[in-house]
Amino acid sequence: MKSYLLISDSDETAERLATALGSEAGQLERWSLAEVAADGGALITTPIRGRRPETVILGPDTLEQGTFALAAQIDASWPGVALLLVSGADAATLRAAMRAGIRDLLDPAESAEDWAATIATAHEAARAHQSASEEQAPEASAGPSSQVVVVLSSKGGSGKTTVATNLAVGLAAQAPTVIVDIDLEFGDVANALRLTPDRWLQDVVFGPARNDTMVLKSFVTEHESGLFAICAPERPEDAGGITGEHVAHLVQQLAQEYRHVVIDTPPGLAEHTLAALELASDGVLVCGLDVPSIRGLRKELDILGELGLRPRREHLVLNNVDPRGGLSVADAEKALGRDVDVVIPAHRSLRLATNEGVPLLRSTRRGRIAKALLGLVERVRAGAGGAS
Repeated sequence: MKSYLLISDSDETAERLATALGSEAGQLERWSLAEVAADGGALITTPIRGRRPETVILGPDTLEQGTFALAAQIDASWPGVALLLVSGADAATLRAAMRAGIRDLLDPAESAEDWAATIATAHEAARAHQSASEEQAPEASAGPSSQVVVVLSSKGGSGKTTVATNLAVGLAAQAPTVIVDIDLEFGDVANALRLTPDRWLQDVVFGPARNDTMVLKSFVTEHESGLFAICAPERPEDAGGITGEHVAHLVQQLAQEYRHVVIDTPPGLAEHTLAALELASDGVLVCGLDVPSIRGLRKELDILGELGLRPRREHLVLNNVDPRGGLSVADAEKALGRDVDVVIPAHRSLRLATNEGVPLLRSTRRGRIAKALLGLVERVRAGAGGAS
């Protein structure tokens, strides 16, 4: 037996909905806005008649009460529910609705018959998706078959994002690849790739993409190289509420869809970085040829070792190497207690490419810097190297 829930104070909406449901109108439950807002929204976690509703309709009056936050809460509490909104179908509302988990709009200008058809379609789509998710669950639990590559540095200014974006572009030339920017405050992947995303990290982790792989793939931004990207929030305040659990869930989703998942992280060992490292197959350690960077990376490696979070394969990249700086590659290797895998010389061409938003490997494969970056790509692609 189907179950429906209307959240609205609008009697007119309730009457129209009952007409649209016809013989199933007796299965309609109605909550007022005040009921839903009480106790911080605790009512949403309460089953109706012993079970959760299959279809939830948000009335037009919820738009004044924060519809999309409410929709996201419902989507999280009742995954797989068919969620609809009574509203005129303008493009801006539709985009925001989709991000919050709403499957379709019920236009007040349409007939009851149109409403009935929209509700039925959304209901069947939700059931089909739920069935598909249940069938795929055993396969997903076996773990991702792709490489999850976490790019790390202990200090800012090491060129970590430059290395991460070039690595991702190089991998994308050979297999489906996505880069995820989890530097929530100062992530710069969007600028490094000269992208203007329609959707950002917060849209992915809080919206319907969280429970629907097809929606997730439509939320990523495609680069001209064929690389896909999920960029950090455009503004730091948009990152509120994103947790390490969100990052881990997203990485697991992406690992089922892409051969390579490259994760650009903030400097240091933030909660989100540790969550990504728990799923990493490879770690790219980016370090400058200076004392603070080397000491910082040594300390970072020690901490990760104590936590048991050092990736199975590590690739140490010494970036922006200038022999006139007073330190040598051998000095860095001695201090870090392991060999350097890739040495990227200091050169203005790499800085220029980064400033222009065109990864160096997108424009050339010649020269010492490009060859060093390609060497890193091949190491990661082939699974070469090992943790020290």
